[in-house]
Amino acid sequence: MNVGFLSTRLAGTDGVSLETAKLAAICSRLGHSVSYCAGELDADGPPGMLVPEMHFTHPEARWIHDHSFGVVDPAPDLLSRIASMADTLRHAIATYINDFAIDVLVPENALSIPMHVPLGMALTDVIAESGLAVINHNHDFYWERERFQVNCIGEVLSTAFPPNLPSVQHVVINSLAQDALRARLGVEATLLANIFDFASAAPALTPFNHDLRTALGLSDQHLLILQPTRVVPRKGIELAIELVRRLREPAIRTRLLGKEAVLLLTHHAGDEGLDYLQQLRQQAAEAGVPLLYAADRFAPVAGERAGRKVYSLWDAYVHADFVTYPSLVEGFGNALIETLYFRLPALVNRYDVYKADIGPKGFDLVEIDVKGDPRAFAAIDNATVDAVVEGIMDPVTRRRAVEHNYALARQHYSFEAATPIVAMLLARAQRDINRGQEDAIDLPV
Repeated sequence: MNVGFLSTRLAGTDGVSLETAKLAAICSRLGHSVSYCAGELDADGPPGMLVPEMHFTHPEARWIHDHSFGVVDPAPDLLSRIASMADTLRHAIATYINDFAIDVLVPENALSIPMHVPLGMALTDVIAESGLAVINHNHDFYWERERFQVNCIGEVLSTAFPPNLPSVQHVVINSLAQDALRARLGVEATLLANIFDFASAAPALTPFNHDLRTALGLSDQHLLILQPTRVVPRKGIELAIELVRRLREPAIRTRLLGKEAVLLLTHHAGDEGLDYLQQLRQQAAEAGVPLLYAADRFAPVAGERAGRKVYSLWDAYVHADFVTYPSLVEGFGNALIETLYFRLPALVNRYDVYKADIGPKGFDLVEIDVKGDPRAFAAIDNATVDAVVEGIMDPVTRRRAVEHNYALARQHYSFEAATPIVAMLLARAQRDINRGQEDAIDLPV
């Protein structure tokens, strides 16, 4: 079958883009053809159709977003502008489906969280009209995010985020979302956790990446603490800065054999504005913590850009001594699984999905328990700091923990664990296609 993945953005190192690439790889291994449609695509990605209007940063999409949330009274022209842009996008979606002969459409979070309201409406209309087989991959829902709670488009949200349509199979990445979808829509969603390709050997030092520390102004005498997430408030990066501050205390630094802890941010800020990055920089400056915001030095694929090296995210893991993952809210936790794959010790905040789905499996990580306040620095107490130091400096403790974590993650979060689930979803879609062929209609372009 021809499987089409559609989202606002399928490029770079955000969680949705990375997870989509893994799901596409499994579909290919199962013998299906895959393509992409989005507002941003990587040059080296699968074949696809670029539709700039699908990007959540498109000026009209952003205006609609900003006038839909945080307010209770709609602007006079809000609904008409949603309808107008949705109409444009309906034509684009129909063109993609027809030109790429799509059998199964896989919206990636586009029908889950309303970053692009007209795109959700357009997709819902196309699916309802055509009866196209759809596997709707939900990474997170609007009701899980505080920023979407105050809004003036309640009917739109209940219609399209997500839609409850007969040809749509819903897939969620955690059990809490599965429960919520059952309660809200009466829909039984399939649980497909985020995954990683554990069958492939982890990247190591290479002639290309060996100088990453030097390129960042670091040496082997620096303790590289990696925060491998986007720079947005729900990542709780304030807690990572506080940990590094503690690791730089003279008594702790002595236990670290004099190494100087620094915090590296590899992903871009800006998806939710730049204010948060400025807050982090101020906190780090006041705490005396070297904060390296180096998003411009990392890309999905390493290479030369404008006369200087750009490294892959994997290169950062290769050089890291320890990983921080103090997220307050996560749909799942891509970067955490990546950390386990690279056999690195880590600190993790026990966010709700971690408590429900990941922690109970028995991983050996340094855990803190912060509910909603990223400045709850008391969580970085002496016991936490001691556990971090031991995980970094004690080779026996470190080896035992990372090998245990790797084996457990491979059992639950590998391509091999996910493949039977994906095959089942595609088989259901094929049955729906076979049953619906007599009623199929051509989409107007």
